[in-house]
Amino acid sequence: MKARSQSSLTPTKRSEVANPIAAPSRVWTVERAIRELRRRGERRNIEGMARFGIRSELVLGVAKPMLDALARKIGRNHELSLRLWATGIHDVRLLAMLISEAEKVTAAQMESWVRDFDNWDVCDGTCCHLFVFAEPAWNKAYLWTSRKAEFQKRAGFALAAYLAVHDKKARDAAYRKFFPMIEREARDERNFVRKAVNWALRNIGKRNRRLNREAIACAERIRKNGVGASRWIAGDALRELQSEAVQKRLRKKGI
Repeated sequence: MKARSQSSLTPTKRSEVANPIAAPSRVWTVERAIRELRRRGERRNIEGMARFGIRSELVLGVAKPMLDALARKIGRNHELSLRLWATGIHDVRLLAMLISEAEKVTAAQMESWVRDFDNWDVCDGTCCHLFVFAEPAWNKAYLWTSRKAEFQKRAGFALAAYLAVHDKKARDAAYRKFFPMIEREARDERNFVRKAVNWALRNIGKRNRRLNREAIACAERIRKNGVGASRWIAGDALRELQSEAVQKRLRKKGI
């Protein structure tokens, strides 16, 4: 099994996430869903996930394509998703976020789930496929960037990165609020935090030419920190944001 990469979690179009799953055709229970997942789990998948930093106390080793297929089979079912998440099993939680309904996600649910994030896979997957489309997404993104816990903080910046891609109507001012947060957390040496900080900076800087200039200026300020994480975040972001490919795309967009 080829372990899934972080970039594989990013859908190409909002429509692919908003309604990719049909209505349920028959009654599903937690027990039935877990049985189906156990049948699909493989030890080699667990080992492959571990090599990519995906570790959890309870994991079945189900490949992402199989999770997607089972989610389509079950259909959207928010109540079932809440019960599935409560099992604490990694693969079951991934299934839960795939069948959950964004319009029913509350701030309380987001707070409850983010506290359970224990690896980048469940963090990024939930932010990508569910939280970014929930009404409280912006408020939670701002709030979580200041959290102490590694994957709660990552969730804040992951949401910022996904919002930069999917919220086509948001004004520049909403994204500018992230720049002080990015500068503040660029000193965090934890691998999954620094990667998410860099990710948010790059995605915001690719929205339009105005934010591109501001993101580049932000990266330049970060580089002056002299901290290892800061140097990497700034250097990597500047390479992409100043690249001819990005600049050409932004000029073509004309914004």
